[in-house]
Amino acid sequence: MEQLQLKRIAKNAGLSLFIYLLPIALMIGVFSFTGQHPWDNPVKSFNIVDANTDTFLGWITSVFDHIQTWGLTVIVLVLGIAEFSLGLYEEEKWNKNEKILDIVCFILPKIIIGPIVAYFTLKILPITVPFLKNEFSWVPFFWGVIIIAIADDLTQYWYHRLHHQVPFLWRFHRTHHSAPYMGMAMNSRQNILYTVFFSQIYVTATLVYLGLGFPALFVRVLKSLITLFAHSSIKWDKPFYDNKWLHPIAWVMERLISTPATHHAHHADSHDDGVGHYKGNFGNMFFIWDLIFKTGIITRQYPAGYGLKYYQGEEWYAQLLWPILKSKKEGSELAADGPEVFDEQTQLNEQPQLIYQTK
Repeated sequence: MEQLQLKRIAKNAGLSLFIYLLPIALMIGVFSFTGQHPWDNPVKSFNIVDANTDTFLGWITSVFDHIQTWGLTVIVLVLGIAEFSLGLYEEEKWNKNEKILDIVCFILPKIIIGPIVAYFTLKILPITVPFLKNEFSWVPFFWGVIIIAIADDLTQYWYHRLHHQVPFLWRFHRTHHSAPYMGMAMNSRQNILYTVFFSQIYVTATLVYLGLGFPALFVRVLKSLITLFAHSSIKWDKPFYDNKWLHPIAWVMERLISTPATHHAHHADSHDDGVGHYKGNFGNMFFIWDLIFKTGIITRQYPAGYGLKYYQGEEWYAQLLWPILKSKKEGSELAADGPEVFDEQTQLNEQPQLIYQTK
């Protein structure tokens, strides 16, 4: 990686540390200004375990609990059916290999990875840090949501960005970009190690233990919904661009959160048409990170194609379990002797488009 790139990342990392600490400092500042010191007399946090459905807050908690469990699955299925009804999946692109990969990646984290991670996290924490149980239950819901949303999404921005900029890490994230289509089916499409090493279950389970269960649940549901709709092949944001009276809303929305226009650009198969931007637009829930760190573009347009131009349709098990299992496709990044990053100039007679570089 070039020295300039390293300096840029180091500078951005310093700014990130400031952003992490800012909402905490603001919360403490507000409490100090108003003469409040809730940390002196912490109360038990209100979370999904303690929710009383007879109260408004309990009802809201119950709603988010259901959305987080079976509710999100229902939303995915409904939107998936809508996408199929509109003919947004092409049989030649969504073939048997792609279907198996998408389905396994959708189910595996929910029925195996998630429960295992949550179980061991909540078993280990009481043993290793028993003094931290409900230690932050004094944090109000509003501040909890702000702090957790920023910390969680900014961390994932960096995790995501580094998997594009560091050649060694690219193949762990490549599976998500190999899909030659956008839609609910490929939203969870990831290499298993990429998922395990950055599972929101770690964060959520830990925050529940610390006494921040309800704000953590709220953020997780909100983030899941935003990322699902950003990956959707239904361009729900287009009316905001087509109708002039909605432009003020569009201007704020596209800079704050990920939308189909900004996130589809990240999944484009080209970087040279002024629309595709797979070398940036790394934001997951919030797009604002890409504006702050100058890795984003906004065009209000959608790419003509998606995926990887050099995609060889590698076996679903290789895309899911590399480097444990490798592809039999000669020259593939996932093959036993494959390159870290595919050399498009040499093998496709095109201009270099190294996927880990940014502007």
